[in-house]
Parts: sequence; structure tokens; C-alpha cells
Amino acid sequence: LVDIADSGTNQTTLHSLHVTDGSSECVVFGGVVELKHLGIFPLLMGKKQWVGQHKKLMSSQDENLSKTMFLPLAERMVEKMVKEDKIEAEAEVELYYMILERLEKYKEALDVVRGKLGEKLTSELQSRENKCMAMYKKLCRWPECNALSRRLLLKNSDDWQFYITYFDSVFQLIDESWTPPPEEEHSLEGEVHYTVEQAVKFIEERITEESKSSRPLRGPYLAKLELIRRLRYRGCNDEYKLGDPEELMFQYFKKFGDKPCCFTDLKVFVDLLPSSQYTKFISQLLEVIPLSATAESEIALPADIKALQQHLCVVQLSRLLGIYHAMDKKQKLTVVRELMLRYRHGLEFGKSCLKTELQFSDYYCLLAVHLLLDLWLEGEESAVWQCLTLLEEGLSHSPSNAQFKLLLIRIYCRLGAFEPVAELYSSLDAKHIQHDTIGYLLTRYAESLGHYAAASQSCNFALRFFHSNQKDTSEYIIQAYKYGAFEKIPEFIAFRNRLNSSLHFAQVRTERMLLDLLLEANISTSLEESIKSMSLSPEEDDIPWKDLRDNRDLTVLFNWDPKDRDISEEHRKLSLEEETMWLRIRSLTLRLVSGLPTLSHTIQPKNSEKTAENGVSSKIDTIRSLLQQLEAAVDSGKKFLEQKIQYPVLGPPPTRMAGFFSNGSCQCQTSLFYLVSDIYELDTNGLEDSAEIQERIGNSFKSLVDRLTDLFNKCKGDLIEVRDGTLKTHPNLLENLVFFVETISIALWVSSYCDSVLRPFKSNLQKKKKKKKESSVAMPPVFTHFLDYVTELQTLTSNVIDHIKGLEIILTALKLEDLSLKDTLLLQEEKKFTKTVQGKVQSSYHHSVQEIGELLKKRLDTIKKLKI
Repeated sequence: LVDIADSGTNQTTLHSLHVTDGSSECVVFGGVVELKHLGIFPLLMGKKQWVGQHKKLMSSQDENLSKTMFLPLAERMVEKMVKEDKIEAEAEVELYYMILERLEKYKEALDVVRGKLGEKLTSELQSRENKCMAMYKKLCRWPECNALSRRLLLKNSDDWQFYITYFDSVFQLIDESWTPPPEEEHSLEGEVHYTVEQAVKFIEERITEESKSSRPLRGPYLAKLELIRRLRYRGCNDEYKLGDPEELMFQYFKKFGDKPCCFTDLKVFVDLLPSSQYTKFISQLLEVIPLSATAESEIALPADIKALQQHLCVVQLSRLLGIYHAMDKKQKLTVVRELMLRYRHGLEFGKSCLKTELQFSDYYCLLAVHLLLDLWLEGEESAVWQCLTLLEEGLSHSPSNAQFKLLLIRIYCRLGAFEPVAELYSSLDAKHIQHDTIGYLLTRYAESLGHYAAASQSCNFALRFFHSNQKDTSEYIIQAYKYGAFEKIPEFIAFRNRLNSSLHFAQVRTERMLLDLLLEANISTSLEESIKSMSLSPEEDDIPWKDLRDNRDLTVLFNWDPKDRDISEEHRKLSLEEETMWLRIRSLTLRLVSGLPTLSHTIQPKNSEKTAENGVSSKIDTIRSLLQQLEAAVDSGKKFLEQKIQYPVLGPPPTRMAGFFSNGSCQCQTSLFYLVSDIYELDTNGLEDSAEIQERIGNSFKSLVDRLTDLFNKCKGDLIEVRDGTLKTHPNLLENLVFFVETISIALWVSSYCDSVLRPFKSNLQKKKKKKKESSVAMPPVFTHFLDYVTELQTLTSNVIDHIKGLEIILTALKLEDLSLKDTLLLQEEKKFTKTVQGKVQSSYHHSVQEIGELLKKRLDTIKKLKI
């Protein structure tokens, strides 16, 4: 996919690609496909750039150019080869089909697939039929769609995609009042079903055929439920007497209830049941499960794995139908105990399981945790500790269970403990695209909970994946060319674009640069050097705002909640909106900080900020423009938060935006950037006749110290509180501390700029004073204001460091051994895991305050150097 240089010989080689000049038409691609037969490359252009032309043909960003030039050219060349009977390979037919499809010549594409050339499409199962079906749909030829799907279902009555096409086409034909032509074939594909009666009869026949099959098939039974749902939607179900959905689902459960897929199959159709029948339906299912009570337990337990799977299916359906949600606290705790008893009993069946295999009863434990999460949301503080206890116990028996790990990650993060999360995420062994789809679970919390080293590591890890994407995707495309898998090339290009436009990529890139500045700028290197090493420029915004893609997998956690409590499309939309707003605020903050070194003090004539160099606006104009954009972004964010959106507990985690506004960080940071504008104005106007500006700067210094003090007050309090024998955590205090460190860092960078402006002024004044030998030359008030501000900043930072030391002492002294959960019925096994969990949270908090304290000490050293 690069230009092939002209080597001055008759042949040039790139990888396995051999090209000779156009006169001999001898082109070989890795010995697999002879491109002279494809004839799609305009070789008359010479050797250079023809590979690039093929790439453009495959996915030109300029659709118009693709359709008017590249694709018609390719089509003519392939048609010439077809006439000369030179098409030999399947890949060549695939390519011809792709060209016609992209030119929207669907009829011609259909003719190719149905004709002699279509016989070569043999590498994939039903490749020819699938391509025909796709073209029939594009052409809205519903009779052919119906006949072909019917024919394919006769061959395999378990292929769900063809049931959907069959039903779609039947109802399209009904709506169009289609009737078969007299004395002719119904369609090119044979007989067509165009009435509900025919569809009902066809499905009943499939069920009859299935009963004769040696292997039970789920498709026909689910197809009957799907048909009932469609008829009910159209308001004409009763007249066809297809049966009662409740009874059909009951029969389905009896037949397939011991299969793990039974729940997911029935989940789709539970809306066919009236809510008044939910409890009766669940009781009906329980009656057919072979459970038997033992002497040791009052609860009837399954005797084998099949009975366990059946019971698990019923428990999952109970949760889905909202039966557990309707219970009070006492009932829920009773169900939790029962589920955990069943979970521990089920471990007996998995004694021979390998460590990499899941235990058969793991879902019992997960469901118990979901019930406890409900109680936690209702205000029961001890429930969250029991959640972690049960999950840690589950993980000890099933160390490869990703659901246990993901749920532990979410809950630990909600409690403000990041330390155990890094190890859990690492053990998930996320593969490739998962770094984009679930990576947000890690990057959202690492920095905000004060784990700066882990945050650097997780950001680096994510960025490595995104940066390698370009190289990797190019390799996939080359391999697709090499082996003639041309239809995969547009997919690879779309995949690359999807990753380049990833919201997570933009977030990690921005947060990584802010984190680097936080950890390095004016500590080990100057702000200017740090920004230079990142190639940051305040004028440049490289985030593709219009094309941002939310690639997060928000359904990665198993969920059995009813629809009204589950993650909705509205939640997804609002979450994306919130994430984008927060990203805009962070991006503008980064660009404003990167603009500070560009304002470095230079001797300029008065009012020089109004001039522009070579038509380019001055640096201060850029800063002021960015500041206006930041104000607008903050206003949008505040309006968004007024909606008071509550995402489901297992839904998308909210951004840090609410804390940023409520704790005062936002007002502090914005004020600091306005101060930059005032200092610049003082710099260009000089000290004379600038009393008003100096007074404004003095007031800004005072208000900044007040605001920073307010922010510090919101950091005060115990991170872990022991109340009635139960632990209560306050992660918001930790997040406020992190915001304080960030805000004080920006205050220092701005103060350094103030220092660079005021120092030369003071030096000049002192020189004048010496020349005139006058001791009465008055010093402008701005110097006093600045020195007072720096002194107060130093005192405040020292106070925060003392507060953090106090937190460290409290966390070290906190004895968790004496704590016990309110629930006195905890087993000894559970008590062991409870101590482990509480210890992990305590250790994580300790680690957080240590890292925050260390960084703040370095910042204090920098403040002490600010003396004009």
C-alpha cells in the first residue's frame, strides 16, 4: 500500500508482489491470484502508485470519485475479461460482485451470482445463497427472498437468520397484497408463501419434522414464538390459534431447560407473558425440576448437573421478570442465603473442573451479588461489603470467571479502591479490540483515585494498542490482497477508522498528556520542555469531534434486570454526550496549559497584542479564544448535569464532571486562565498607568486563595469511617484531593508565568532606583500582591500535606479485625474473605494518599522557588 519506486529495470518487487511494465501484462501476486486475469489495475499509468489506486477503488473517502472513475474503470476491465472467458478463480468472481455492489448495480450483481460465474463461489457455506439473498433484499424482491429462505429452511430448520428473512418477506408480501402470477412460476426461486395461514402451516410442519429428528432443534419452537409475537404486534394473533405463549415456553423449558442457552432463548419472548402470570409461570417451571431435600438442608437441591442448569434458568427468569425486585429487604437477604447455599452445593459437581473452567453454579453467586447491589442502592451500607466478599469467594473457586472480575472491578472503583483493580484487569487477559471496548473500566478511575503510577501504566498500555493499530491493519490488508480475500479489505479499513475515531483513544491521549504534565512539568523538566516533548500546540485540535465513536461495551457485565431497570439506548446516548463534554473540557484545559510557555516575556511595544504576525493571530488571542470555548463547554456541562441523570449501577460509569464543578476546581482553573490574560495585559502596557490592571490582578490573587481554601475544605474528613460496626467509604474526598493537586499545579504554572513577567519589571525598577539614588521610589502594588499570594499558596499546600499525613496515620492505625458485618449469619469462610476485602480497600486508600502526598511535596518545593 505504498508507491512502488521505479527501479529502472523491467521488474520491481514489493513483498511477494511482482510488477512488470504494462506492455507485457505479466503481473503475479504471491503466486495465488494472477492479477493479469483481474485486469482491474490501470497499468497504463506505469508502475508507480497503482497499488494506491486499488486501495482507493476499495474504499475511497471521496465516494463520488470512486463511483464515477475508479469503479466504472474496474467494471469495464473485468467485463472485458468475462467476455474473453479469462475469469478463473473464486476471488475474481468475489471482486466482480464487490465492484457491482458498490456501484449499486444490484441486478447485474445478482445475475453474476446466479449465473455461471456464481458456480465458483464455493469456499464458504451457502456463499452463493447469502449473496443472492442480500441482492434480493436490496432490490426489494420479496417473493424471491421468501422462496429462497423457505428452501434453505427445508434443508436446515435450525438456521435462525432465514426464519427472520422468511417472516420479514411474508409480511412484506401481505402488506403489498401480492398474489402469484397465473400459470407461471411463483418466483425465480420457486414457491412463495404470501399468507399468514401458509406461514403458520410451514412452521407447524417444521416442528413435526423436528420431532422425527435424532438431534433436538430449537429453531422451529422459537420460530413459533416469533410468529406469535409478530402477529400480536399486528393485532391479529387470536384467529390463527398458534397456542398460548406461556404453555409454549413451558414446553420449550421442559425440552431444553438443562441447556445454558435456554434462558437467553426465552428472554427474548418474556414480553409475551402477562405480568399477572409471572409468579404462576415460575412456579410451573419449578414443579418439573427434579429437586430433592436432604437431611442437612431444608432447601430442595438438584441431584445432577441437568437439574442444576434447569433451576438456574428459572432463577434467572425470576430476576428478569422482576420477582426479586418486588421483595423487601428481609426477603432479599433470605434469597441471597439460599442462592449462596445452592452455589456452594453446586461446587460438588465441579470438583474435576480445571482452573480455566467455570464452575456450574457460578451464576447463583452472581445473582446473589445482584440482589445485594439492590440493597446497597437502597441504603444498606453493609451489603456492598458482602458483595465483594461473595465475589472474592467465587473467584477463589473459579479463578477464570471474567464476570466475577469485572464486577469486582466496578465495585472496588465505586468504593474508591483502585489497587486491587489493576491486578484484576491484568488477569482478564484482554485481547486486542477489548483494550478499546472495556479499557475504560481501568482508565476512568486510575488517576481520579490518586494512583498516578498505575494511571501512567494503563494509559501507556491503551495507547500502545491504538498506535499499533495502523501498522497491524496495513498488514491485514496486504494479507487480504495476497490471498484474494478482497471483500475483507473494506472491513479492515473500516475497522482502522473506527479505532482512530474511538472516544476512548481521544480520552486516553488527552488524560495521558495532562498526567505527564502533572507528574513532570516544573518538577523534573520545565513546563516548556514538557510541552515541546509532546509536540503540543494550543492552536491544534487533533480530536475528530464529528466522527467520535463510542466503542465501549456497556453490556459486558451479565445482567438479569427487567427492561425498565436495564441500560437503555437513552442511557447510552446521554453517556456519550457526557463523555464528549468532559473530553472537550479536558482537551481545552490541556491546550490552555500548552499555551502558557508561548507567552514567555519579550520586550514589545505597547498594544502589541493587537497586531498579528504575517496574518496569524497573536498567542494571547489564541489563549483568549480557548478560554471562551472552555467557558462555553463548562456551561454546556452544567446544563447537562441539571438533568440529574442516574445510570443503572452496572451501566456506564459517570464522568468526573460533576465533582469538577461541585468542589470548585472548575472555577479555580478558569480564574487562573483569566489571570494569565490580565498578566499579559500588564506585560504589554507596562507598570505605568496600569493601576486598574494591578488592582484586578491583586483581587484575582485573593479570590484564588479563597477558592483553593474552599477546595481544600472539601477534601477534609475521614476516607474510611466506622459506623455501627460497618465500614463506610468516602471516595469523593479522594477525588477532591486529586482535583486539588491538579488545580494547584495549574496555579504554579500560571504563577511561573507571572514570575517571568514581574521579575524583569522589578529588576528595571531597582536599576532606576540605584541610578537616581532615591530611596523613595514607590514599588507598584502588584509585587506585594504576588508575594502575598505565593506565601499563602505555600501555607495552604503545607496544610494540605499535613492533612494527608494525618490521613495516612489514621489509615495505618485503623484496625479492621474487630469489625463484623451486621449479618451475624456469616459463615467462617465468608468472614475470611470479608477481612481480605476490607484490607484491600484500606491498603488502596493508603497507597492513594501516599502518592498524592509525594506529588504535593514536590509541588511545594516548586512554590518555594517562586520569589521575584
